[in-house]
Amino acid sequence: MNFLKRIAKTAAKIEANELRAVLLSFSFVFTILASYYILRSIRDGLASDWDDVQLSTIWTFTFFISFLVVALYGFACSKIQFRYLVPGVYIFFSLTFFSLYVLINVFPEFRLINQIFYVWVSVFSLLNVSVFWSFMADIYSKQQATRLFGFIAAGSSLGAIFGPTISLLLATKIGSYNLILISASLLIIPVFIASVLEKIKTSDLGTQGPNQGYDKPLGANILSGFKEFVLNRLLLGIGIFIVLYTGISTFVYFELKNILVDYDQDLRTQIWAGMDLAVNVLAVVTAMFGTSRLATRFGLTVTLPLVPVIIITGLFIVALSPMLWVVVGLQIVRRAGEYSITKPAREMLFTIVDRESRFKAKSVIDVVVYRAGDIFWAWAFTGLTQLLGMSLAAIALIGAGIASIWSLLAVYLGKYFDKHQVIGAATKMNNDELAG
Repeated sequence: MNFLKRIAKTAAKIEANELRAVLLSFSFVFTILASYYILRSIRDGLASDWDDVQLSTIWTFTFFISFLVVALYGFACSKIQFRYLVPGVYIFFSLTFFSLYVLINVFPEFRLINQIFYVWVSVFSLLNVSVFWSFMADIYSKQQATRLFGFIAAGSSLGAIFGPTISLLLATKIGSYNLILISASLLIIPVFIASVLEKIKTSDLGTQGPNQGYDKPLGANILSGFKEFVLNRLLLGIGIFIVLYTGISTFVYFELKNILVDYDQDLRTQIWAGMDLAVNVLAVVTAMFGTSRLATRFGLTVTLPLVPVIIITGLFIVALSPMLWVVVGLQIVRRAGEYSITKPAREMLFTIVDRESRFKAKSVIDVVVYRAGDIFWAWAFTGLTQLLGMSLAAIALIGAGIASIWSLLAVYLGKYFDKHQVIGAATKMNNDELAG
């Protein structure tokens, strides 16, 4: 055990007294991500059962329900202690998925249940990780968070690999719907982990109560954040960046679900799980060995538009060869690049805005703007296919045009950040000289 503690301190800067809590936290996020990714492959497999109008309508309902659930959760955070709130959230979601499993099997011909399942998994994905990191901010001090959160976050990447692996191996053997039982059962584990972490946070970590600056109600300021978002040029640029990103992700998603319409549900689940597995393996490798070097050497002016430029090329290839495995390849590259390069680079932009904007406007961008972008582009895709009768190749060309605008905006945001970093470094140097 002492040998393990020495390795942890040397390799990951984890102190001996922190090791138990960190391993529990790692297991926590691993479990919830594994659970979600099992559900995700089932959800995405269902999408091919609906035409573009139906799926766009489902996404519209998802937006409003997600907004409502986030607002209610924010209210709950202001009224209920995390020690009761966090276990309660995962018990609640576990019970809802057990209930949906029963309903799906008792009423197999009732299609509305599948639509409810699709929406609810999307809502779960919105809160799943947010609840976890809110709890982590309550458990660890600011100094501990700086050292430990990176290692803990690696658990999410491994969970995102484990989940689709389970779906990939078992979907055709036990049936994709039976995977819901595995996912719902996994969600019980964090309930016990959260209770243990709450008990040992003082004895092991020395943290007393909520941390200053982190114990804020989640989503409580979401409406007032609209003003911050609209009046700040950088934040508005990030919001438009998100909308353009959702355009590409929506177009590729809809194209995939249309191509998979002739496959049965179990095979669809396997295909989506296979994509998730490939995405997360590629993302982990890239994030560990490529992203930091890329951002450090070339700055955000190159890092932020890199994936949009790759997507432009990929969409042109799809336009020339609109086949399943070409679109699958584009989806894997797009999502892996988003998780490992674009998203970390985008999150860096928030380091140059004031703290109030990070807490208020960021929730508006991450929830409202993101979901609104989903709805807009879903109906846009539906109009192109249902009203104008455009082919997959034609839509890929339109997507390439959207990605071109996306890449130009990425260059602008990257230059803005790099310029700000140079000014900030120069200011710090001058202040150090004056202090000396």
